[in-house]
Amino acid sequence: MTPKVFETVTPRPSAYLDRLAASDLGRFYKGRMLDALDVRPGQTVVDLGCGPGTDLDALAEAATSTGTVIGVDHDRAAVDAARERTAGRGTVAVHLGDLHGLPLADRTADRARTDRVLQHVADPALVLRETHRVLRPGGRLVMGEPDWDTLAIDHPDSDLSRSYTRYVTDEVVRNARIGRQLPRLAAEAGFQVPTVIPVTPVFRDVRAADEVLGLERTTRRALAAGYLTDEAARRWLAHLADGPFLAAVTFYIVVADS
Repeated sequence: MTPKVFETVTPRPSAYLDRLAASDLGRFYKGRMLDALDVRPGQTVVDLGCGPGTDLDALAEAATSTGTVIGVDHDRAAVDAARERTAGRGTVAVHLGDLHGLPLADRTADRARTDRVLQHVADPALVLRETHRVLRPGGRLVMGEPDWDTLAIDHPDSDLSRSYTRYVTDEVVRNARIGRQLPRLAAEAGFQVPTVIPVTPVFRDVRAADEVLGLERTTRRALAAGYLTDEAARRWLAHLADGPFLAAVTFYIVVADS
């Protein structure tokens, strides 16, 4: 293992989300999502799984002082952080709640978004039905989710790359293939899906990739789960640290209209 290259301590969730948002990748895809959401002044916007409130300020700016932004998250610490972050914004409210049963009345929102949330929930289809319920006719949902089955990391031994990706899709992420499934799930929930935007970041710097992917931490877990042997894990990380590096994964931005 090579701790000089890889981040060995798991960052706090709020720190990880803020760090990703501040990266070139985060600014790019979040900008694309905000453009697709097309928030108008005076509208009510719901951030589903808002976390520590990373995106609430940008949504509030788009809705202006005449609009309302509602954040919903199931994690008490995240809700507290989001409330503290937006304490100076009277147009923002943050609720503790389950996305499978939103604490919102029918047809009360104009816009909604999810950002890398549906990959973790127990029932993405139910969350989409709930979102459709709270959106007004003519409303819009914009979702951004990775498809971890597309994760490709170059290595001279392609079997190691396949084993690593298989571990991520089988064991690490609950709904690992959600990116490709979103258009179908949204249509089944009653939405029209006019636009699907694929975004495929390519990482050439191992440190930048590690900040997003947690390469060593995930490798250790794959080793413990039997997807890699000790010798394979050593060879895998040694090449990632020292050899020319390339990794890519496809992220889907899906626009769904109610």
